[in-house]
Amino acid sequence: MSNPLESWVPKTLRRLSRRQLFGLAGVLGGSSLLPSLRAASAATAAEPAAQGAATTAAAAAGNAYKALGVRPLINARGTFTIIGGNIELPEVQAIKSVANQQYVQFDELMDAAGKRLAELTGAEWGMVSSGCSGAISHATTACVAGGNPELHVRIPNLAGFPKDEVIIPTTSRNQYDSAIRAVGVKIIDVDSPEALQLAFGPKTAMIYIMAGPSNETGPMSTEAISAMAKAHNVPVLVDAAAEIFTYRPNIHLQRGATLVVYSGGKFIRGPQSAGLLLGRKDLCQAAWMHSPPHHGYSRAMKVGREEVVGMIVAVESWIKRDHAAVSKDWLARLNLIADRVNKIPGVTTTVRPEEASRDNRAPNLTIRWDSQTLGITGTDVVQILDTTEPRITVAGSTGAAGAGTGRGAGRGARAGGRGQTPNPPAGETTLSINPHTMAPGDDKIVADRLFQVLSAKHTPKPVPLIVAPTTDISGAWQVDIQFLASKSTQGFMLMQKGNALSGNHQSDFVTRDVSGTISGDTVTLSSSLAPRGDSISYRFTGKLTGDTMTGELNMGEYLGATWTAKRRAPGRQG
Repeated sequence: MSNPLESWVPKTLRRLSRRQLFGLAGVLGGSSLLPSLRAASAATAAEPAAQGAATTAAAAAGNAYKALGVRPLINARGTFTIIGGNIELPEVQAIKSVANQQYVQFDELMDAAGKRLAELTGAEWGMVSSGCSGAISHATTACVAGGNPELHVRIPNLAGFPKDEVIIPTTSRNQYDSAIRAVGVKIIDVDSPEALQLAFGPKTAMIYIMAGPSNETGPMSTEAISAMAKAHNVPVLVDAAAEIFTYRPNIHLQRGATLVVYSGGKFIRGPQSAGLLLGRKDLCQAAWMHSPPHHGYSRAMKVGREEVVGMIVAVESWIKRDHAAVSKDWLARLNLIADRVNKIPGVTTTVRPEEASRDNRAPNLTIRWDSQTLGITGTDVVQILDTTEPRITVAGSTGAAGAGTGRGAGRGARAGGRGQTPNPPAGETTLSINPHTMAPGDDKIVADRLFQVLSAKHTPKPVPLIVAPTTDISGAWQVDIQFLASKSTQGFMLMQKGNALSGNHQSDFVTRDVSGTISGDTVTLSSSLAPRGDSISYRFTGKLTGDTMTGELNMGEYLGATWTAKRRAPGRQG
């Protein structure tokens, strides 16, 4: 079977005019990729409409996924990695195809890329990495090892390193700081200027800040932290992964940060597997030495030559883009959808323009209705859109009187609930539509499908009956969990009051609260773990038979497992 993408790639190049291809070559100056671009440009014809190219690309990609048995989707939710981030710009796709057809010495390429990124952004230097997390790890290693290969090859064993501590404000702890912890450093949490001042010492390698409202103003702002760090000669790294890209000056570097990182495949619309590190030249260059293809711990974080040139073209395109026109187009898409669903009695819409925040900045459409009046909840709509054709993913929430929260396929939002839909009032359902990740024409498809689903006649689902428990399961239980490739023995200590369950869940390392219900012989239990830097939620569902419970374990983004619990004899603790 032929690959549909094979026939599409050359068409992409033919759709770019000779002038455009030379323009792309100019991004890299006199690089060795220029002959390939010239050869490709000789075969180009007149450029058709961009929308036609996008449609052809989407069709080819969709066929490729379907050939694997995977259903592609329309993304009206946002730049979530779990559903592919964003769509690459056509010029990024084109230059990646060209770059792949010629070899280059990688140190030379990254040196040229560093210079070009400095010219484009106003930063001292730049580096293209394997995603934003890769940039975070390489920046951390630059601050810890400084380009010293004898230190580099020992990472993550930092025994004997002169610096091995990273300070992180408590408000900046998130699941993405695992990229820092992977280097082997000790994390020092601080929650005040006084605690920060005390945390500085000879072992301090770096301060990490996640960009967001908490560090915009006040005593723990980026500006305030950077001023304190400068007095101790400690670099400050800002994680701006999902933000719009600011340049000349970069707002975080302007506020005193030493380094800043961005995702390549979100707002910038570069390669999804690429990221950017910008800032102080010596540290960016050291970060590259600590990056693949150089050997050591970072070898697993490889970035290809295609991603390097693709990322530079994406930055060039961002700088030249008419952002006001893009925003106007986004609003037009949302208004088209709003106008369509507003024709349904009981449905209301609100279109919000872009907010001042730099994080995930895009206009937003909220669609509201009463779930009892229409007979359908947001959870239902999200599931219908996800399981029918065309497959569409949106964000949805249902108030407490409804059937819970429908979050579709969009796991993997930035920390702090960014991009999530707040819970609406009881009985009210909302859907949230993001235009940023929709391809041309997707807005009409989304509008038509939403109208079909919401205007159809629905019968409200009956509320599940809660029946008397078959027995009292209060007491201690040994819980054996079968994960994908390992087992774990954990424990419940439960207290039952009517149908309600409470108590604690002893997991592998910590004990956390657990709560749930028992209806007849059906048991549901939930516990969550939110250590600094991570978030793990368990939802146990199962059946009770005598002194044994068995069922399924839903772990959210960490997929599923099975579990069996057996009642422990009275007085037995282990």
